[in-house]
Amino acid sequence: MTFASAHSTTDLPDSLGDRLAGLQHRLADLYRDLHEHPELSLQEHRTARQVAEFLRPLGFEVTENVGGTGVVGLLRNGDGPVVMVRSDLDALPVREDTGLTYASTVRATGADGQEVPVMHACGHDMHIACLLGAATLLAESAGTWAGTLLAVFQPAEELARGAQDMVDDGLFERFPVPDVVLGQHVAPLPAGTIAYGSGPIMAATDTANVVLHGRGGHGSRPESAIDPVLMAAHVITRLQGIIPREIAASEAAVLTVGRLQAGTKDNIIPDRAELGINVRSYTEQTRSLIRSAIERVLHAEAEASAAPEPPEIEWSSAAPPTVNDPEATARTVTALTAQFGSHNVVVQPPVTASEDVGVFGRECGAPTVFWFLGGLDPDEFTAAMTQGRPELLPTNHSPYFAPVIEPTLTTGVQALVAAAFAWLTPQNQAARP
Repeated sequence: MTFASAHSTTDLPDSLGDRLAGLQHRLADLYRDLHEHPELSLQEHRTARQVAEFLRPLGFEVTENVGGTGVVGLLRNGDGPVVMVRSDLDALPVREDTGLTYASTVRATGADGQEVPVMHACGHDMHIACLLGAATLLAESAGTWAGTLLAVFQPAEELARGAQDMVDDGLFERFPVPDVVLGQHVAPLPAGTIAYGSGPIMAATDTANVVLHGRGGHGSRPESAIDPVLMAAHVITRLQGIIPREIAASEAAVLTVGRLQAGTKDNIIPDRAELGINVRSYTEQTRSLIRSAIERVLHAEAEASAAPEPPEIEWSSAAPPTVNDPEATARTVTALTAQFGSHNVVVQPPVTASEDVGVFGRECGAPTVFWFLGGLDPDEFTAAMTQGRPELLPTNHSPYFAPVIEPTLTTGVQALVAAAFAWLTPQNQAARP
């Protein structure tokens, strides 16, 4: 794959730093507001309105309600590449314990009808603020580049469905098809640091919701019942043999049974048990093998237990692995390194966390480049690592996780702008015959 010429770092406008300095307070206030008012997946109405209201005065064509609560901002600026930059919008059902003055106290009703606390425990609020900051700088420097900027604010990343929902709602039919998909995710690394990888960088995720059927009865007479709890116990034990015994040691994968629910009282054998199974993998071959093995084990254990019905298996929350195109990554990382210095741009090995950002590139055929943005206080990070106590550092999805606003915010904005300029055509080249 070859690419047209693009900006070098010398093409970045000299006034960009001054513009960002003047924007910092507004972005920080926006970030604090987003953090204090998180919204669950598929409920991001207030957040989406804020995004749309921020983009419109910048000259973007703004479309709301794409794939649910998604927002798309389109900035056409002459002939040139279409660069898509993506952020997610949603928060998590987590009670915040950061102690911040702008900590969330929000509670909301989840999909199951239960009231839950809500927190931006994964940094999506930082992603939004960074992309809106980058959109501002790119719009204000439109005289230096040519092309189209496609700013995509995606709902329901935590359900691994928002990207596909936007695609299914015609994202790439209603808007220009991108030449590259760019994005970043805040991570438990020192703020000011950028980490990247080439090839698979985040795992695919698949979730199975399972119902095992038994026959209820009195706990004193198990011979008259078929115990789905015992069945579930055998299933869980057997499932843990799939990775070490059926997957090659050279292939990384993780299988977790994170949910087991059965019964209402100690002396009653229930008539069903429910399991929640999650799988992480990096290749479609391994992904398919594990899914088939899980179904085989479930059916075999149900038959061995004389279950009155076969198990119910519902696969959901699926996302492909996030795979960085090597050539596109090299091109983008060159710009990031020039922006931040080689000591602040480091290689990150693949992680078993998952993202659905890879759906966009897969569906439109564009290369994806996705990197990690450090969000922890550098001194606290260094102290914890020096002590050999990395567990002291809050990670994504923790009730204690909240990126330090600076330098995380400034770094995130600069990274998105530098990456976009690596792909957009310089105005002086666009003007040539």
